[in-house]
Amino acid sequence: MSSSIETSSRKHNLSYIIRICCIAALGGILLGYDTAVISGAIGPIREYFNLTAAQTGWAVSSVVLGSIIGAVSAGWCALKYGRRKALFLAALLFIISAIGSALASTFTIYVLFRIVGGIAVGLACVVSPMYMSEVAPKDFRGRAVSMFQQSAVIGQTGVFYVNYLIAKGMSEAWLVDIGWRWMLASEVLPALLFGSLLIIIPESPRWLVLKGHLAQAKETLSRISNPEHADRVILEIQKSLVPANASKNNKVSLRSPLLFSILVIGTFVAAAQQLTGINVIMYYTPEILKPIAGGTENALFQTTFVGVVFIFGNALGMYLIDKVGRLPLMKYGTFGCALGMTIVGYVLYTGTEGYAALFALCLYVVAYATSWGCACWTMISEIFPNSIRSRAMAIAVGAQWFTGFIVTQSFPMLNENAYLKEHFNGAFSFWVFAVLSIICMYVVVKYVPETKGVSLEDMEKVMAEKLGKNKKRQVADASA
Repeated sequence: MSSSIETSSRKHNLSYIIRICCIAALGGILLGYDTAVISGAIGPIREYFNLTAAQTGWAVSSVVLGSIIGAVSAGWCALKYGRRKALFLAALLFIISAIGSALASTFTIYVLFRIVGGIAVGLACVVSPMYMSEVAPKDFRGRAVSMFQQSAVIGQTGVFYVNYLIAKGMSEAWLVDIGWRWMLASEVLPALLFGSLLIIIPESPRWLVLKGHLAQAKETLSRISNPEHADRVILEIQKSLVPANASKNNKVSLRSPLLFSILVIGTFVAAAQQLTGINVIMYYTPEILKPIAGGTENALFQTTFVGVVFIFGNALGMYLIDKVGRLPLMKYGTFGCALGMTIVGYVLYTGTEGYAALFALCLYVVAYATSWGCACWTMISEIFPNSIRSRAMAIAVGAQWFTGFIVTQSFPMLNENAYLKEHFNGAFSFWVFAVLSIICMYVVVKYVPETKGVSLEDMEKVMAEKLGKNKKRQVADASA
């Protein structure tokens, strides 16, 4: 392994690759920041606007609805205008959302600006990993794309601590009147940084080849590796962009049997990420911990521990993903997710006070970070062939956020349902997530191939081989 890494290091300009991937990964920081900022603000917002359980869910899930719009639009935007301009647009929308939601005078205005922020989230979560997968060499693609998830976790942890600092020493009345506005407005600073740094990164070489800008593509690829390697990669990209199933105008149909199967599988992988319950942890952790943590400030402080553990788990996933592969991480990590959710449910069911719930949440986030965090984002950024990547990723991530919307909107309604509260004491949702996690893991392991070390140009063939084996097995089972 070490010798192959040394060879790759000589062939590729790793410092340059890491630099541009780090800048693109700032989109992940803003994704994490924007989605998690509500965790500390939702309690005060609920009191300020006097919200019902359904309206509380809407106050949180409105950003997820915007994310669906942004994700579905991202493929068209990234295809027409390029990956970098799409990220510029996301940075601008993050700034508008932060200012507008912080100054909102009514609940309706607040929701509208949160939807704007969600559109930015949708753009970033499609285009940032897409960009990183297209500039990183195959030997380092897993770790490069995992930087997106790591940056999202850093953004989440950062805003957990920002929320805690804003709330520290302040009265509940101040948090209800003003504090939540400062929490939402704090996003302006990382958004400005992201937009400023995008100026110095190049456009994706694969998009440049797609649009016929071969000289610019060669310039970027030569800087990533060397001119000889750049020429070879450009030829491979050109060949992969016009496969046998393209139409006369070189438009590849998503309805062809193989590509449609790949689209369905990739969309399931993306959507299944939300069925593990991660949005509930990111959005509602302070509210979950508040009854057993002794108040808002303590709950926010404990939430920062969850974020720090998340960073550790994601770093572990980044270290392992190109060593052991994607599927082993998905198998063992998902089992840990199910175990963590089971324990959280048990703690809530029995009303156990202390740090048991915090321990279970930390177990969950470590397991999630190494599996559905690192490995899932890497998979959905690489399993789609070049000819359909922009459109397919937009559909897959759109489905992911739609599933997240359902989970986020329904959680407070289920959690406060009188029957479920009486019989399960808040544990019901967590036990459901534990069961769903195991089901999702089974489907992924059965239908998704190991993609470690596979070039993006060879991905369609690898997916076809995996699906072909499954089809042969189905025929054999039927004849038996």
